Amino acid sequence: MIKTDILIIGAGPTGLFTVFEAGLLKLKCHLIDALPQPGGQCSEIYPKKPIYDIPGFPEILAGDLTKNLLEQGKQFEPGFTLGERAETIEKLEDGTFIVTTNKGTQHHAPVVAIAGGLGSFEPRKPLIDNVAYYEDKGVEYFIKDPEVYRNKKVVISGGGDSALDWSIFLADVASEVTLIHRRNEFRGALDSVEKVSELKDSGKINLITPAEVTALHGNTKLEGVTINKGDEKILLGVDHFIPLFGLSPKLGPIGDWGLEIEKNAIKVDNTLNYQTNIPGIFAIGDVNTYPEKLKLILCGFHEATLMCQAAYRIINPGKKYVLKYTTVSGIDGFDGTRKEAPKAVVQSI
Repeated sequence: MIKTDILIIGAGPTGLFTVFEAGLLKLKCHLIDALPQPGGQCSEIYPKKPIYDIPGFPEILAGDLTKNLLEQGKQFEPGFTLGERAETIEKLEDGTFIVTTNKGTQHHAPVVAIAGGLGSFEPRKPLIDNVAYYEDKGVEYFIKDPEVYRNKKVVISGGGDSALDWSIFLADVASEVTLIHRRNEFRGALDSVEKVSELKDSGKINLITPAEVTALHGNTKLEGVTINKGDEKILLGVDHFIPLFGLSPKLGPIGDWGLEIEKNAIKVDNTLNYQTNIPGIFAIGDVNTYPEKLKLILCGFHEATLMCQAAYRIINPGKKYVLKYTTVSGIDGFDGTRKEAPKAVVQSI
């Protein structure tokens, strides 16, 4: 069983920044996320899209924001359970919680912070009759280990950043990469579109547009796909089909935890610490709702900061915390590192 001070459900920007704020209070964090990597929407949906309202950054790519947040929190040694969905929660007699994932991994903590963004992200699946049969038999919605596709024939469907970026990456891994999109225009970053075009011209990627995969074939595993391109039907032998159509946010099992829900968001009782109707469980970031709520990343950072103060009081009852600015006190990482401003040296005359 994994034990921690604050169990964070959701490894998007708000969850990642919580690691840093908790670390300043000497509190350890562990994060659960259904996606195979940290970053939430920033990593999975629009890693190369610029964000313009992060303080101190006139412009920053979503993927770079994730990298910076991970680097910022690294000194506080967070733990991660990735590719698993928080399924059930049990409150023990001592007021602590056990959260179990869909794969049976158990986590024990006195404080739970739900930072699940718009909810648990589930892949948007293609409308193909037998697609469920081939899941984990050649059909994947996430790429967890690119080496799985080494020297394999891969078909990717989609027109966003994920489809473009993975097509580019797998061009040097798979024996054959075919990118299919139902339109001629892509929604991804311009440099990615240009790179795919270059790879197509050099024969390293097959590009079929406008087209879509309409049927899957194979006995015990995926062996081929049917592609409709206008009136033409193309039968293509493949080992893997990866439809990357984005993610659909759903509150998921968390909606059955006894929390007060309002319009698919978790209602918090105040804006002092963002605690839910269950003491010890907090909701921060886009997943929560309260009067005049703004679904902005910077608001999630603010909510995480105040939530950590409340968590400190729960974990350390009766102990007063004195706020010290990092410019004065410095930062002591759990990994033994220390960051501090250089001290002025006064020389006697």
